Amino acid sequence: MKFNNKKYFNYIMAQDLFVIISQDLSPLLNTFGSDLLRSTVALFVVINPIGNIPLFAAITQKMKKEERNSILKTTVITASALLITFAIAGTQILLFFGITISSFMIAGGILLFIVSIELLTHGGLRFGGTVPDESGIIPLAFPLLAGPGAITSVILSFQTSGLIITILSIAIVIIITYVIFYFTSTFYRILGRRGSLVITRVFAILIAAIAVQYVVNGLQTI
Repeated sequence: MKFNNKKYFNYIMAQDLFVIISQDLSPLLNTFGSDLLRSTVALFVVINPIGNIPLFAAITQKMKKEERNSILKTTVITASALLITFAIAGTQILLFFGITISSFMIAGGILLFIVSIELLTHGGLRFGGTVPDESGIIPLAFPLLAGPGAITSVILSFQTSGLIITILSIAIVIIITYVIFYFTSTFYRILGRRGSLVITRVFAILIAAIAVQYVVNGLQTI
């Protein structure tokens, strides 16, 4: 059996090239991965889809499955569009209208506080339009998911890590949120009506606390 020097040489060259490329790309890949992980975790913590389960359940508990899925799609699409838009042009949009992040946080906090009061006193929302999908925009998409905290997070992510990492982190968090909300009915079916009401009101207090914190942070910054 003859030894093919040419093939062996090509094999060695390919190995050396792979090692060189790996060494050059390794720091870049490590930085990309750490930045993506940091941005994704930060956005997930701020959006907190697990903590928002009771609100989604309270809004959609009397709806049919088709209506619930329609609201869910409206919620994730609207939240994604808002977050991507504000990530890219958030600073310019706020400057154009003469609005600061602090004022935005205060306004979002007040709106979120109104939602928490409705949940505490009535166990659901009485306000809203006649079109079911409108609930997917307010208060689910904004200010609950794409609220002041999430918008601030993506603006900072875009400024520090770039567009690709920011969009990827938004996509990852929104997909996780969609899956969590999709199985909300199963989660509440296990708890039962009384357990669902208790959890809804407990989380309503937490939502109120988050809303107050938004206002406090905004006032402190001002």
